[in-house]
Amino acid sequence: MNGIHGPAGLDERFLTRNGHTARQVAALLLGQGTDGAGARLPRVRDLAERLGVGNGTVQAALRLLEEAGAITTVARGHLGTFLVGSDRAVLWRLSGLGTVLAAMPLPHSRRFEGLATGLRTAFEEAGAPCAITFLRGAAARVAAVAEGRAELAVLSRSAADRLTGQQAVELIADLGPATYAGGHGLLLRPGITLGSPGLRIAVDAASDDQRMLTERLFAHRPDVERVPCSSLEPWEELARGRADATVWNLDEVPAQPEIQVLPLGDELTRDLAVRHASAALIGRTGEAGAGALAAVRGAVEWSTVTAVQGEVLRGERVPAY
Repeated sequence: MNGIHGPAGLDERFLTRNGHTARQVAALLLGQGTDGAGARLPRVRDLAERLGVGNGTVQAALRLLEEAGAITTVARGHLGTFLVGSDRAVLWRLSGLGTVLAAMPLPHSRRFEGLATGLRTAFEEAGAPCAITFLRGAAARVAAVAEGRAELAVLSRSAADRLTGQQAVELIADLGPATYAGGHGLLLRPGITLGSPGLRIAVDAASDDQRMLTERLFAHRPDVERVPCSSLEPWEELARGRADATVWNLDEVPAQPEIQVLPLGDELTRDLAVRHASAALIGRTGEAGAGALAAVRGAVEWSTVTAVQGEVLRGERVPAY
């Protein structure tokens, strides 16, 4: 890029009025998916009206983007102006949109590590930097998105179905079966059977999925006692003799010969478990959803996330997030 560089290495031309408009246009081009050769650019007067500036300012902004190497265009008379090519990474940097921040569960399993690695890869391939933050509990991750502390939240499809109606968030993508968990099972400590009276069931208050599966599985058992987990994982409560049973994501349970693992029971519970095993991505709705995620959402290949996750699970890729 030619010209004198200002703060953070930004060409000082982008700190002028025309430059400010160029940065806004860059964000709009990212959001409208005009990233391939042959795409028609929005008309100058439409951009001017949307941004509240004059036609000349928009034309100057487009020239700045071309000079910066963000776009290459060709005019085709009354047909309009078309992209010959674009560099989404340059558009992203000039737009000032920052980094897409995704809130994920704690990376206790290789499946979650693969999911985090896949998300970073998919966003970076779309030209957007992505960072991962880890929050325990689906409700906490959804709240982070609704309050603007994160752009994206990862949770189970089951939790997404329950929580999206409670805040200004919406489903962005469902990544499909076994992307969130390989499966759930009933864990029992030695000497305990499912029919044992007065079962003490370890329940993690921060996990909506675990709590729902537990309630459904033991709905017909008035004799069971719910034992809240503190700082321990549920299976650790079993190992210490503080609880007799729990339901948990089997990806996260270390091999412990003394703990019995049983499949979940009735068909309805198994159907719920399938939805608990599918990863869902949640973002903000409406005007609140404008920002980094909105700008790149149409360009992200969600299939890349699951492909990379599969490579991590098979040991073909080292997790990097």
